[in-house]
Amino acid sequence: MTRELARRDFLKGSAAIAGAAAAGAFSCVEIAGAAPIEVPTVDKLSIKVLVDSSYDLFFKPKQANGVSIAPPARMPDFRRSLHNEWGLSLWLESEAAGIQRTLMLDYGYTPDVLLNNMELVGVDPAKIDALIVSHGHYDHFGGLNGFLDKFRDRLPADVKLYAGGEDNFCHRVSATPTKGQFTDFGTLDRRQLAAQRVTTVLCETPTVIAGHAFTTGKITRRSIERVLPNTWVEFSMKDGLGCNASHYLPAEMEGKIVPDEHIHEHATCFNVKDFGLVVISSCGHVGIVNSVKQAQEVSGIEKVHAIVGGFHLGPAPEDYLTEVVAEIKKLDPDVVVPMHCSGLNFVQEATAQMGDKVLVTTTGSRLSFGI
Repeated sequence: MTRELARRDFLKGSAAIAGAAAAGAFSCVEIAGAAPIEVPTVDKLSIKVLVDSSYDLFFKPKQANGVSIAPPARMPDFRRSLHNEWGLSLWLESEAAGIQRTLMLDYGYTPDVLLNNMELVGVDPAKIDALIVSHGHYDHFGGLNGFLDKFRDRLPADVKLYAGGEDNFCHRVSATPTKGQFTDFGTLDRRQLAAQRVTTVLCETPTVIAGHAFTTGKITRRSIERVLPNTWVEFSMKDGLGCNASHYLPAEMEGKIVPDEHIHEHATCFNVKDFGLVVISSCGHVGIVNSVKQAQEVSGIEKVHAIVGGFHLGPAPEDYLTEVVAEIKKLDPDVVVPMHCSGLNFVQEATAQMGDKVLVTTTGSRLSFGI
């Protein structure tokens, strides 16, 4: 699909969303503009891992190709510890021309773990400039409401949550052994966000955030990658909860429960001066290669400094995994930093193909770029 056709599709969708908003279906929602973005450049970037799926007390410092990873600090109170759980939350700090920006990307599975780790890592919510959610899986937004309950008054009065699109708010369910029966996997509730005075920005096209970062917008499926089986999704809205699918799906999809294609999962990206793109994929259901290529296309920057985050290759069959890693290698990143759902199988295969470009991290560690 050409950029012009994509833009027309988005404008059509935006009109549908705007109509729904005018009718009172949504509250506190903005639509990101469809015009091409001017990609910002930062001098430095750091990522603090607030929540990840593993915690290694003996983690040692690492450095490769302009990227360094520092281990978590030892806790001053031996009775307290960082906690890991299935999920991801990242604290992003950037600097450009002496100006600092702080973004929070995803919120882990539970508020208890997130709040515990925020305190022990030593981050200050008052410094946050914007919030980002990558997609509509509970292990990426489960801690959000608890975070807002505790820290909303320390955030900017006009704070915004940048979501990949309407699909992020759909109800997710998991299949059971009984055909046609599902278990609940939660819904990102825009009503709760509105009650917390948080404005949601739907970023179905690339969007600049806080003048330092940019999102990919909807990711084009252009590589050999496919969405591996995970959740199912319900395309419906009930009493303001759920998603309005009418602007991007055929009318007959309304109310259906179908395999999840993560239509509006997006990646968060930075262009680091003299180093290139840092592409952060929280889960990469739509394909990590697709995500990086989308970042290259919307930014006009080919050089990939780092590919970071969850790549959802833990459940990948061996032959498919080998093929995907080979495609990642072709992107020629300086480093690859797998987290969360990437899988030990990915770490092993990527290390076999890419050697010391693969850097494993842990909950509480700090990644630095542009050094």
